[in-house]
Amino acid sequence: YTMTSLLGSFVGLAFNMGTNPVAIAGLVPLVAAGLAFIRYWNYDPETHPANVDRVLTEYDFIIVGAGSAGAVVASRLSEISNWTVLLLEAGGDENEISDIPSMSGYVQMSEMDWMYQTSPPGDSPYCLAMIGDRCNWPRGKVLGGSSVLNAMIYARGNKYDYDKWASDGNTGWSYEEVLPYFLKSEDNRNPYLSKTKYHKEGGFLTVQESPWKTPLSIAFLQAGQQMGYTVRDCNGEKQTGFMITQTTIRRGTRCSTAKAFLRPVRNRPNLHIAMYAQATKVLINDHSKRAYGVKFVRNGREQMVRARREVVLSAGAIGSPQLLMLSGVGPKEHLEEFGIKVLSDLKVGHNLQDHVGLGGLTFIIDQPFSFTRKRYQTVPVVMEYLLRESGPLTSPGIEGLAFVNTQYAPKHGEWPDIQYHFGSGSINSDPDNIKKITGLRDSVFNTVYKPLIDSETWSLLPLLLRPKSRGWIRLRSKNPFIYPDINPNYFTHREDILTLIAGIRIALNISDTPAFQRFNSRPHKMPFPGCRQYEFDTDEYWECSLRHFTFTIYHPTSTAKMGPSTDPDAVVDPRLRVYGIKNLRVIDASIMPTIVNGNTNAPVIMIGEKGADIIKEDWMSIRKLMNV
Repeated sequence: YTMTSLLGSFVGLAFNMGTNPVAIAGLVPLVAAGLAFIRYWNYDPETHPANVDRVLTEYDFIIVGAGSAGAVVASRLSEISNWTVLLLEAGGDENEISDIPSMSGYVQMSEMDWMYQTSPPGDSPYCLAMIGDRCNWPRGKVLGGSSVLNAMIYARGNKYDYDKWASDGNTGWSYEEVLPYFLKSEDNRNPYLSKTKYHKEGGFLTVQESPWKTPLSIAFLQAGQQMGYTVRDCNGEKQTGFMITQTTIRRGTRCSTAKAFLRPVRNRPNLHIAMYAQATKVLINDHSKRAYGVKFVRNGREQMVRARREVVLSAGAIGSPQLLMLSGVGPKEHLEEFGIKVLSDLKVGHNLQDHVGLGGLTFIIDQPFSFTRKRYQTVPVVMEYLLRESGPLTSPGIEGLAFVNTQYAPKHGEWPDIQYHFGSGSINSDPDNIKKITGLRDSVFNTVYKPLIDSETWSLLPLLLRPKSRGWIRLRSKNPFIYPDINPNYFTHREDILTLIAGIRIALNISDTPAFQRFNSRPHKMPFPGCRQYEFDTDEYWECSLRHFTFTIYHPTSTAKMGPSTDPDAVVDPRLRVYGIKNLRVIDASIMPTIVNGNTNAPVIMIGEKGADIIKEDWMSIRKLMNV
């Protein structure tokens, strides 16, 4: 609706009513209500952004991908009113289902998901419990990207991550230098956190603990203390310890980067958002090696748009390297296989890293405290959510986090190598949906988890924080609509397996603490069909389990590595400019030299914030030079 159309309707009605003053007067309250609604629609900061009908022929900046980084970059660059910004997004907008925190699993494998899969493994087996030996890799195809599909966990990583980036030659990326960008985004609504120097109120991105938890979350914290760990803010001074999960939730609903960064600025005339527009190529001049535009497909029609200043790729750790390679930026020999002209020979798609761990590690208890579908997807629970923005549906499913040290971690104890995601349920809690999103084989589910259908359970997901194994993204075709070869190459480094086995044993110790023993907690010991030959809790048993129920919470990074010019593996410099190509940057998880120590959404938002500032600084410095 627009003001003009509403007034036109009013005039039409009045005309049809002739000169009857009573009838016309009766329309006044209706029109007043309509005008109030339109005013609210136009200025409510949470109204959805408009999908621009017609893309202009040229903008100052073109940003590809409206995900965790791209939404931030578009919002920040459009703060400069005389810069025009086009944000291209292959998917559509969020909806009421994606807004519900506990429904994140139902958004995966939907039209909002790219529905990527890993390629079948080679010499190092993984994902053997999944159909076709392939793990699903959900990635957001929607405004907000994977911040619409994820479990909303807000974890920043460890200060040693960023200091290592800086010491490797990435000037400007130390912890002291990136912390202000975490704070810039944040609107923390837990007073005990927001009053510390590590958090802030008033930013675009709402961060808070979920308003609803099971009693098991308290047991999780108590278990950590009983094992000698501190219950602390793991986003604060130190990371090692246990905490209630901090999440990107606002008033009981998901706070994606689209909701946080795009909705409040949706009326800026210099920002256009084009949905259902899939970029297929960055246009680069062969001679000047300058990026000057983007080809994209929308409504079945190929279009082109030009960039006066820059093209920014924020398509994620799969999409950005694929688009770079399709555009002639990547490994020379690989691109030549597909007849793609090489414009810059760089190790695009190399260095793929991900947090991997053991899925389905389940513990049984006797009390009715588990978060299960049949218990909480009920009419009273739904009404509590709709009317009060509270209750079980506000739970992200992961109620607690812990960061612990195995014997393979640095001896100072401040750079943990295992992260736990604590859930007050397991595979049996919502079996049909979990089978769907994990791709678990029927034979595995029926053998291992179906016997638990009526059981009370909880689970821990032990994740390897700093994998030594490296994978790759490679083209399978020069057709942009054919998904690339995704090979995470899990477990090719022996220490990755050994570290995870040590982490699994610490998880068993958590179950053995008095905090969980008051619920008579015990591990579910049914082996996977391919692991029956090994005795429970031997190294061989756990390695076999890891290679079967290989689990990731989808943190692919590092496929367009940031590094100094002396780094032969670097794709972008510390200013995020692609080597060898002018006016082209990558701003997303691809640029991480090494994966961060924790969930990647908050660090990617930080990268978006810092990347936008870098662009502003670079163009402002050019302007100053021109005025000298």
